[in-house]
Amino acid sequence: MTLTLITPPTTEPISLEEARLQCRITAGDTTEDALLNLYIQAAREAAEHELGRALLEQAWELTLDAFPAGEISLGRGKALAITSVKYLDVAGALQTLDPGAYTLDAATLPGWLLPAADTSWPATASVVNAVRIRFTAGYGATAASVPAAVRQWLLVTLAALYSQREALDASGRVAVLPGRFVDRLLDAEKVWA
Repeated sequence: MTLTLITPPTTEPISLEEARLQCRITAGDTTEDALLNLYIQAAREAAEHELGRALLEQAWELTLDAFPAGEISLGRGKALAITSVKYLDVAGALQTLDPGAYTLDAATLPGWLLPAADTSWPATASVVNAVRIRFTAGYGATAASVPAAVRQWLLVTLAALYSQREALDASGRVAVLPGRFVDRLLDAEKVWA
């Protein structure tokens, strides 16, 4: 099983204005914007890694060597929609499964793909990556859809990156990003595998 990001989010959960405010940068000062954009993206990616889920709507592809006996965990909860289910049939021809042949359980994390009632998954060729499932995942398309605690974690993390730009602090000690308390802001949204 391999998960591959196909299309990253088109926006970030934190705006430049929010980042400037958190970092105590004057509202009109855009000299640090390139750096802040990098920190915003890095903080989002760190949160997604920590949580095991996509924050903003993004497209993923799950590849499997064959269909399992039952449900398929999509692994980037919260699954929003299935774009396509493609597979190599026993003759090696690429097929697209009819959407009526499967159902998405988006209510259960991390999101499950199941065969429709009274159906089963088709047989596949005995090759690597015979099944390819494209889906979208995330809380939604806008920053407002991301929970407040996660957004707060992002702000604290990007501010720590901004204020501590080196691996060592001024006294020569190893710099540490926000610790245990701040990381606990993500616990309610984490997908525990």
